[in-house]
Amino acid sequence: MHSTRRAETFPANTPAASQVFTTVLSHGPLTRLEAARRAGLSPAAVTKAVRPLIEAGYLTEDADAEARPTLGRPANPLRVNGGRAHFIGAKVTGDEIIGVLTDLCCQVRISRHVPLSDPDPRAVLAALAALVQDLMTEAHALGAGVLGLGVAVSGDVDRAAGTVRYSPFLEWRDVPLAELACTTTGLPVTVDNDVRALTVAEQWFGAGVGLSDFAVVTVGAGIGCGLVVHGRVVAGAHGVAGEIGHVTVDPAGPPCHCGNRGCVEAIAGDAAIVRQVREATGLTVADTADALALAHRGVAGAREVYARAGAAIGRGIATVANLLGPERVIISGEGLAAHDLFAEQIRDAFGAAAFGSAARCDVQTRPLPFEQWARGAAATAIQSFIRADEQRPGR
Repeated sequence: MHSTRRAETFPANTPAASQVFTTVLSHGPLTRLEAARRAGLSPAAVTKAVRPLIEAGYLTEDADAEARPTLGRPANPLRVNGGRAHFIGAKVTGDEIIGVLTDLCCQVRISRHVPLSDPDPRAVLAALAALVQDLMTEAHALGAGVLGLGVAVSGDVDRAAGTVRYSPFLEWRDVPLAELACTTTGLPVTVDNDVRALTVAEQWFGAGVGLSDFAVVTVGAGIGCGLVVHGRVVAGAHGVAGEIGHVTVDPAGPPCHCGNRGCVEAIAGDAAIVRQVREATGLTVADTADALALAHRGVAGAREVYARAGAAIGRGIATVANLLGPERVIISGEGLAAHDLFAEQIRDAFGAAAFGSAARCDVQTRPLPFEQWARGAAATAIQSFIRADEQRPGR
């Protein structure tokens, strides 16, 4: 990833040490033997890996816990010392920045919302710098400094280069955001697509913990998808893996801004739903709140729009299941406010379109507020801090 200065480095200079720490972070507290089994390492390798982590205060040995019966020395569980360090996550939308301060275990300690009147990168950077300074002050009052900043932005983001190639909601093209934010804040910066950042948080701290293959599908202004394959978040060769929003599910459907017709997003995205409810009812529909209210009131045509949206989402999810065979698909995003209107259609369309054993995929909904998207950005900063040696160019 983009090279940035770092006041403190993680005291683990081998992939094995990072792996052990990540295992305890996601699954702990764990005994050394349990950590070895989960990480696929020898107990001796685990003991060697955890020694500098304990000495530096990143891991603690829970000597007060009731020792589990083992041969030899008592098996005291290892746990991550969440208060050892803080990280900041920021989710940038078209009209605000949502910022969170988390501990090392990605538990949100403080959250802030900062309005944006101008999406120009210079204005966003100024607002971001002020937000970061505020949260850094809060972090020091809590007793530990901030070791990294993660920024999540919708659109085509090259995490390795720290560049936002294209963000349609912000109207950004080729913005070297990691470099600019590092210069502005003085922190190591990780920049990623917002859905991928949310997927990292779900993989390490949420509904994807322990799963080798899963997907996160977000519904709302856009239809996004984050993919974890063989334990790795997948970006693809060009950074756009998982674009199910632009999978065609109805060739005769409405035109999409991408140039095709009948994409999932053209049927189930917020703007598409507002437009379709307006057309179906002949009423003034200003936004998704208006559309949702009409559907909940049973206004003719409005509920049918949501039913079609649910069917499109279900077929899109089935495409993911058929191609990758994930163990679980997690549906989230602000569009879940309408979950009661299209849950049945998602389930039915998925069941009809999923092939064979792909239909056994566990499809679950997980409503997450925007603070959790900012938490996802913090998770990418934590990940970069722990795995810095694995993320340099050429690795």
